[in-house]
Amino acid sequence: MSAGSDQQVGVQTAEAMPGPTGPTQDGSELLTRFPPRPVASSWSTTETGRSQMVGRVLAPPFALAHSISQQSRRQGVLAVVSWLQARPGDTWQARWLASGAEQQTDWRSLVDTPAGPPTGASMRPKKPLSHLSPGLLVLICADVIRPSLGWLLACAPAWRGLAAEMARTRDAVVFNKLAQSCQSGAVGLQAGQQALTRIALIMAAKGGLVGDVAVGDCAELLDLAGQMRGEAEAHAHSPLFYQLLRADGGLSEDAPAALRVFSGRGQLTPEQLIDRYKIQCGPMSDVLVDYLRERQPSVDFSSLQHFAYLLGKLFWADLETHHPGIDSLKLPRDIAAAWKQRVMTRTTTTVSADGESVSAKTVRLDGRSVLSAVRAFYLDLAEWADDDPARWGPWAVRCPVSASDVSHKKDRSQRKSRMDQRTRERLPVLPILTGWVDAERHRAAELLAAAESTIAGALFSAGGQSLRRWVMKTKTTGRVWAEDPEGGPRRDLSFEEHRAFWTWAMVEVLRHTGIRIEELTELSHHSLIQYRLPSTGELIPLLQITPSKTDQERLLVISPELADVLSAVIGRIRDVERDVPLVVSYDKNERLYNPPMPLLFQCRRQLENRPVSETVLRQYLDHALAAIGFIDPSGRLLRYTFHDFRHIIAA
Repeated sequence: MSAGSDQQVGVQTAEAMPGPTGPTQDGSELLTRFPPRPVASSWSTTETGRSQMVGRVLAPPFALAHSISQQSRRQGVLAVVSWLQARPGDTWQARWLASGAEQQTDWRSLVDTPAGPPTGASMRPKKPLSHLSPGLLVLICADVIRPSLGWLLACAPAWRGLAAEMARTRDAVVFNKLAQSCQSGAVGLQAGQQALTRIALIMAAKGGLVGDVAVGDCAELLDLAGQMRGEAEAHAHSPLFYQLLRADGGLSEDAPAALRVFSGRGQLTPEQLIDRYKIQCGPMSDVLVDYLRERQPSVDFSSLQHFAYLLGKLFWADLETHHPGIDSLKLPRDIAAAWKQRVMTRTTTTVSADGESVSAKTVRLDGRSVLSAVRAFYLDLAEWADDDPARWGPWAVRCPVSASDVSHKKDRSQRKSRMDQRTRERLPVLPILTGWVDAERHRAAELLAAAESTIAGALFSAGGQSLRRWVMKTKTTGRVWAEDPEGGPRRDLSFEEHRAFWTWAMVEVLRHTGIRIEELTELSHHSLIQYRLPSTGELIPLLQITPSKTDQERLLVISPELADVLSAVIGRIRDVERDVPLVVSYDKNERLYNPPMPLLFQCRRQLENRPVSETVLRQYLDHALAAIGFIDPSGRLLRYTFHDFRHIIAA
């Protein structure tokens, strides 16, 4: 369809509400908008006297109904209170901080230690009393003391009952609501408990109820947990607690859709891009930075980052490595010739059958691109010197790269030959691949449906296989497992069905449209539009492709086969309200998180919808090709790239 006809299209998007445009802020900017709550130094409950405070924490709701358990808890409270009272401070919180407990691996070892340096018998290690931890737990839940969030995370295994105690004594209604959300969202028992414990940790460190937890508190916890080791590290990046708070915990309406946006590093500045290559010559480093800054408004970040790599690493850093002390762009002919020879090759290291590393030089396929970038750099400096001779004049020198050096005619011919050969090898495999992914989709769906209707431990048959449903000892996150009665590893049938469906959807969309992989992952419900023919009034379904490599949008006619695929995808991802959920995706080229969009390639993960990433789709495609087992001329398993589908369509 021509550009002129594009302008005449009466477009109506599939969603009534248009999607937001432009990338979101990076993590540092979001932390400025959503700061964590400050740590208070004093509050009313920590300022009360001993008798009033002890009477409160030993009474309901903190007291236990079971008399023996309550007696042990009472002993723990009194022991901890007596220990704290011997420490300096006007409040219980001040005494807690002065005790040095947060600098100890096990704070209980300090309880029986007298104030001052340990001497004599006090230096002998003693087994901590078992009732000390329950006693401290009561004081935390009663908001008498607030340990730091980092200390609580480091001692996370010791606070397994914190969420239940917080729910019982401080905010029962909301905690019960969050627990029900975990059950309805098919969240595993362990994952749900960990999420509730994290919410309780924030309340313990900052005070207040669940509704008082701020977005910045969640980001702070995630950052601290990511720095921890051991058990905390294993679940450092789990966003489930934030999903619960955003759904039912009372977070503000402007809270980011996903907590992972706080981990966005954002775009590097030209200074940071060049500093990565440790350039020794300061003036040369400044020129490269200024050059990138001049080019920055006219290119995207991915291109800017590529320029920095070509000019900073492959050009100047290479010259400094081979010619230490070089400080001028005016290169002698022998130095320029040697550099051009080096840049046209690259050293690769492989491991031999004996386990030894073998280095070999190979031709750099994009060597001409490096030469072109350096030539453009020299010519730009010469042109800019006319407008600003004071700044650019000293660097305007003869270019060491001639026009003949950057002639791509031979390279283009060789590249086309390689592409044509690659296409000829993969074209006969495409019908087999499409047939296999379609059959695998139906087979995996039949297996999953049969397993779901079978009780645990019973046999079932579907898709030409006989399996036994696995007996799970604990509740899982809605996954269905099975095993071969004759032995072998257990199988996650839920994941197999998920992988089979998205492999089929990916292959079908790519082979019918020929779009790039970044365009596929950016397809949204807004991409489905209609065009009404003026003459007949017939509606033509169109697929709107957002700009990727070029800055032009494209419209593709949706064939009946493609319409069936898109219909299956939309039917799979719609929520209970029949809407396509909004998801947050990451733009790896711009290094920013995009605003929430109704992406088509998305899946449910616990309580959150997430995009099906390019990396995951690559793994799924490799799995399909490995299952088919075709061998390429080099004797290896045949491998498709996403761009191969585009070349096959153009063939």
